[in-house]
Amino acid sequence: MKEKIIELKREGKRVVFTNGVFDILHIGHLTYLEEARSLGDVLVVGVNSNSSVKVNKGDKRPINDEKNRAFVLLGTKFVDFAVIFDEKTPEKLLGILKPDIHVKGGDYRKEDLPETKTVEKNGGEVKILSFVDNISTTDIINKIIEVYKK
Repeated sequence: MKEKIIELKREGKRVVFTNGVFDILHIGHLTYLEEARSLGDVLVVGVNSNSSVKVNKGDKRPINDEKNRAFVLLGTKFVDFAVIFDEKTPEKLLGILKPDIHVKGGDYRKEDLPETKTVEKNGGEVKILSFVDNISTTDIINKIIEVYKK
């Protein structure tokens, strides 16, 4: 994938990168991915591996397997590439791919992201997008549990 990204950048394409779990895809995810994609020509999504999700979210997650999550993302019209990564943060992957823009949601602050230094060192910029309120994968999971435990 690194070679493909280098080739696209050589062609003048603006490469945008984001990352996340994307466990149960919902409108908040899609709105976010659409906005991220609008910032460039190519959107690469780093998908947290099953083991990194467990570290970040606990033993009961993810609900969907890493390959399924990546495949579903590729099925949207916004995502050009999906790559599974095993670390807690995508710093290593960002150092390899060197995107023009690294995007995170409004629940993050640029100065608090460990990957900001890596992105900026490689000539990229970090953008924080707006946050879609009142929807989260955890809320969806809790609603399903509530509905089906009756």
